[in-house]
Amino acid sequence: MEPPTKAVKRALRELAARAHGEDLRRALLPVSTAFDRWRAEQLGSGDLAQIIHEFHDGPARELYKLYNGDHRWAVAYAIANGILSVDAVPADVLEYCRPAIELFKERRDE
Repeated sequence: MEPPTKAVKRALRELAARAHGEDLRRALLPVSTAFDRWRAEQLGSGDLAQIIHEFHDGPARELYKLYNGDHRWAVAYAIANGILSVDAVPADVLEYCRPAIELFKERRDE
């Protein structure tokens, strides 16, 4: 495979940042629910702190590693898992990521 052009690299960075934001938003939904329960006094402060800690050490860390590594893999992961729409990805970027997208889809379907 040929190295990506500067335009593809730039698009990969931008798409990875967009996907990271959406994936992080989705991962934060249970934390948001915990805050709602805490405000309604259905959850104690210590329990909320534990949820925040577990989020930081778990999903937040994994997403950081995924999206701050190889952007081609991050974008491919996001496409294969419906975080990014194929329609939102330029054709040249999609073609560059296609082998990695297929790999993620195969792993997902196993």
